Amino acid sequence: MSRLLSYLMLAAGLPAMAAEPIDPSTHRAGVEAWHAARIERLKQPAGWLSLVGLHWIEEGRHAVGAGEDNDIVLNTGPARLGTIERAGDGVHFTPDPSAGVAISPPAEGRVRLDPGGEHDPTVVSFNGGDASFVLIERSGRYGLRVRDAQAPTRTGFIGIERFPVDPAYRVEARFLPHPEGKTIDIASVINTLEPMANPGVLEFELNGEVHRLEAILEAPGDESYFVIFADRTNREQTYGAGRFVYTDGLPRDGKVVLDFNKAYNPPCALNAYSTCPLPPPENRMDTAVDAGEKRYLGKH
Repeated sequence: MSRLLSYLMLAAGLPAMAAEPIDPSTHRAGVEAWHAARIERLKQPAGWLSLVGLHWIEEGRHAVGAGEDNDIVLNTGPARLGTIERAGDGVHFTPDPSAGVAISPPAEGRVRLDPGGEHDPTVVSFNGGDASFVLIERSGRYGLRVRDAQAPTRTGFIGIERFPVDPAYRVEARFLPHPEGKTIDIASVINTLEPMANPGVLEFELNGEVHRLEAILEAPGDESYFVIFADRTNREQTYGAGRFVYTDGLPRDGKVVLDFNKAYNPPCALNAYSTCPLPPPENRMDTAVDAGEKRYLGKH
């Protein structure tokens, strides 16, 4: 699309039909490099493929370990790892002296677990460093997210099939800002509802129709918008609960590029221990987005 045509469409209040032209081979190479980097991140010892447990913590004192006599029974690790104590929003861990536990940041004895947020969470490692857990918080609920580098989902990972890269699914969207401070309620697979920063809506044309997707700013200072969407390929060709995609940067002159060739599966498509957000009703597209990752066919 020419710059003049794009300007005239914007002036008329119409969405841009496609992103600025890009050499197909350059575009394909960029998407392939992006996907290769994503796969390498997934395959890291502490990546999403290594999740082996999610255990919600009730108030009180709980024995933790792989032994069946524990209050919280892990899928990996020594028979007795230690003790978890929760009082309100305070969660502490005391390791068993024989468990071979390492804590980061370094600490000894009874340690308050920090779920992180603006900084890294407290990491409790064991099994010689192959396994670990961190504390997570979801809408006032606290849980242990457990990882193991030897998880079958990681060691048996078979890769993720994708649609062929298609420049038609790289679109230029108008960014229509919402009033400052607006949020959107995002549901999750664990039945929580969380308000997330919703700076505006992305309006674009795809498959001959105009679509609008609500954008999310995950954290102040982020350099792109996060989009959770569903479309007509879900269940049969792609993951049933929708997919994720990020904009290629923030809007410039009221426009931003959205490349569905980089649409990818949420962690829940790869393991049973994630807390993935779901597409809001506004982001359920009545069209097939034949781009990006397909449904994962391996163990999960």
